[in-house]
Amino acid sequence: MFIDNLIDKIKKLDNPTVAGLDPKLDYIPAFILEKAFKEYGQNELGAAKAILEFNKGLIDGLYDVVPAVKPQLAYYEMYGIEGLKTMQETVSYARSKGMEVILDAKRNDIGSTAEAYSTAFLGKTKIGNSEKAMFEADALTVSPYFGIDGVEPFIKDCEKYGKGIFILVKTSNKSSGQLQDLKTEAGTPIYEIMANYVNDWGKNTIGKHGYSSIGAVVGATYPKQCAELRVIMQNAYFLVPGYGAQGGGAKDVAPAFNKDGLGAIVNSSRGIMCAYKSAMYSDKYSEEAYSEAARAEALRMKEDINSVIK
Repeated sequence: MFIDNLIDKIKKLDNPTVAGLDPKLDYIPAFILEKAFKEYGQNELGAAKAILEFNKGLIDGLYDVVPAVKPQLAYYEMYGIEGLKTMQETVSYARSKGMEVILDAKRNDIGSTAEAYSTAFLGKTKIGNSEKAMFEADALTVSPYFGIDGVEPFIKDCEKYGKGIFILVKTSNKSSGQLQDLKTEAGTPIYEIMANYVNDWGKNTIGKHGYSSIGAVVGATYPKQCAELRVIMQNAYFLVPGYGAQGGGAKDVAPAFNKDGLGAIVNSSRGIMCAYKSAMYSDKYSEEAYSEAARAEALRMKEDINSVIK
């Protein structure tokens, strides 16, 4: 079961964080980019090959200190088929290193289309007499806007294949309140209503640690709402964006955790990927040592978060 595997790795590494792999070309060290462009051309293939080398280097530097990675699908789709190949290879490489993979795609639709999305990312595709897992993610981010008939196919595949999903409840972006903070006539905000749905939808996937594989996306940029949601969703694991580059700090993510020190996994993307460029690390690490800088930042983040939840 996804959630048990994730928590086991978090406890083993004493690290409740996930490294986001959102690789813009601007983030990639020049020596990698120049090499790929020289070999494959300044085109989508060259870009995809550069991203793959960059990702593998990051994974090599992180796999024994960070329990999971979170590739954001948009940064791969923008390079077409070659980008999707790189995403697939990145997922396979991370899994081969023992990391959990949370694919950030925010998928949803209704009926057979939702089933197709879930099959692609969580399940297995039937081809003649055979079945094959295509993208092999361990978990997927899902939008709940369509209601239960848009979410149910993902839940079924979580139950069938031991996968997980994180449902958008209170996101970290500035305008999230336009919809998520709206209140019903009874005065209940939409994000609380969604939290109660997450509780209901996840009751059949609770694992050995007492948490469900049906989790929630709850941003660090809204610590007050995060604390409210932690009370409502005792058994849901939180995927927490907003730490670092988006302005959230350790004190902001602390409300996402339960008293057992579990209940949340905190994402950092640019902070880890671009650590070699930051003022904190640029004097110590060259661009060729970008993976070592990423590792140093991941360890700093681990200690930062542990200092407020232990």
